[in-house]
Amino acid sequence: MGSSLPSEVERSFRALPSGSGATLPAMAAPARRPDPLPDDLEDAIERLKRERDAVVLAHYYQDDAIQDLADHVGDSLALARVAQQSRRAVIAFCGVHFMAETAKILNPDTRVVVPDLKAGCSLADGCPADEFAAFLAEQRRKHPNLVVISYVNTSAAVKALSDVICTSSNAVEIVQAFPDRPIVFAPDQHLARWVAQQAGRPDIIAWPGSCIVHEQFNARALAELRVKHPDAEVLSHPECDAAVLAQSDFIGSTKKIIDRAVASPARILIIGTEDGVFHQIRKQVPDKELIQIPGLDESCSCNRCPYMRLNPMEKLYLCLRDLEPEVTVPEEVRLRALRPLERMLELSKAS
Repeated sequence: MGSSLPSEVERSFRALPSGSGATLPAMAAPARRPDPLPDDLEDAIERLKRERDAVVLAHYYQDDAIQDLADHVGDSLALARVAQQSRRAVIAFCGVHFMAETAKILNPDTRVVVPDLKAGCSLADGCPADEFAAFLAEQRRKHPNLVVISYVNTSAAVKALSDVICTSSNAVEIVQAFPDRPIVFAPDQHLARWVAQQAGRPDIIAWPGSCIVHEQFNARALAELRVKHPDAEVLSHPECDAAVLAQSDFIGSTKKIIDRAVASPARILIIGTEDGVFHQIRKQVPDKELIQIPGLDESCSCNRCPYMRLNPMEKLYLCLRDLEPEVTVPEEVRLRALRPLERMLELSKAS
């Protein structure tokens, strides 16, 4: 309680009308004015990367400028591998919180910083560790030989409760590695349903989570787009609803969607994932027309991840300058979460 008193006192004094004669107590020093941002942010970030011995990792759903500045751009699996192998003193992770946690779990001696700690994930947030632990206890009473496969879009605490982690790139492969054991798959129910179909495992027990971006794609609007563009190819992420996947020509992870978009003979591509991927596709095939499937509410941008877009260049500069916010994982949790992550990397060497 005592540590919060100065800020409370300061707020009360600020609320007093001018001319009241009140002054701030000595313990509430005036806030330091922030240093101005440099005019050339890109140059300043490059300089800080050298000074801090830092590597910048960025997910495909980041703004174009962040992708172009990053040392490595990729999906969750690729970035996990880079994080594991990094020998830099600092990793600046432009993505969402669970990705930075994964980097810290795999590379504990490296300082991991993020532009904004509020960059979360609806899937990770929708699967609290205590509720998941209770769910697993109930399932184990029915299935003592249970295997817990958790999607990488989970907190470190949930990873620590798991037997193996997967990404959308390798989820089918991971499930197929356990043909004779009951499986709990968490937290995305849409990905779980698609994986169950692909792996021939209709008995998968799914946690009822979903991605606020991918489940918003509008199946009716997609049907209209297919009529309007009969020669287009539809590429969708397996986190999408079944009604969208049923109309898709290709279903795959973020990286696989990009690769297919480049290789596809179609000149028009209708895409069911976050439109951050468009930047990488256009760099390789600038002549193709890319159309994102509209969201359920076509008046909003609900098919763009609000969390992924919390990392502008200004915040990247500040996190490299100040080496904060820093992402840490308690050692006991880290060690328990490390084993299922390493098992994933072992089982998906070719993905």
